[in-house]
Amino acid sequence: MSPLLLLVTLCVSALYGWSAWRLRRAPRTPSVCVALPLALLAHGALLYHSVMGQGDIRLGFGNSLSTILWLTALIYWIASRGAPLARFQAWVSGAAALSVLAMVAFGETHAIPNSQALSLRMHLVVSFLAYGLLAVAALHAVLMTMLEKQLHRGGHVRESAPPLLTLESMLFRTIGAGFALLTLAVFSGIFFSEELFGTALQFTHKVVFAILSWLVFGGLLLGRYFRGWRGRTALYWTITGFIFLLLAYLGTQFVLEVILKR
Repeated sequence: MSPLLLLVTLCVSALYGWSAWRLRRAPRTPSVCVALPLALLAHGALLYHSVMGQGDIRLGFGNSLSTILWLTALIYWIASRGAPLARFQAWVSGAAALSVLAMVAFGETHAIPNSQALSLRMHLVVSFLAYGLLAVAALHAVLMTMLEKQLHRGGHVRESAPPLLTLESMLFRTIGAGFALLTLAVFSGIFFSEELFGTALQFTHKVVFAILSWLVFGGLLLGRYFRGWRGRTALYWTITGFIFLLLAYLGTQFVLEVILKR
């Protein structure tokens, strides 16, 4: 990474971090309203340069993690505009700041075979969008669990915290959209594996964990529709489904690239 690009990367991370700090203290200030979109825009430009700047699609653990967290931050920023979710958005911005640094710490990338094919590009876009939406859902589930425990213990909850029913409604809307995209990603990968990746389908850890995640989120939506699942049951299913999704791609990539150096 060139010194100029490294400087830009550090500045983007600092901008995210400052936005996270201000969101916790004074979320309505104009400076935050400018800083966070600017950080998102700059982060997106960095990712475009890293992933597609050499003409093909190049992925690695660092930029894959950063892409997913950038999409999470972007989706959360769009979804939470006008809603009292600054406390939660601060967590997302902090995670995005760390993900930018991950692009430096884990800077090795590899070209994706057949990356010029439109079908593969669409598959990757849908897959990353599904990751982003379901990451937002998982974050919602974790924060809802924290708020619920705080309420049950009789602890003080800030007036700015949104009602749990509002968060629950947002959770299932997000899961529904994420599940639809995950369905497209999983089944396009299964049925068009040879066309997309140049090899016939193999039941690797990535495929197995992706299918398990799809089954968990599908089961959750069915349980919600037919049994009225909510509360902790829904939260545990959401977190379990996202853990499988993490293991399907980022977990496998981390083991292969960072631990085994393949």
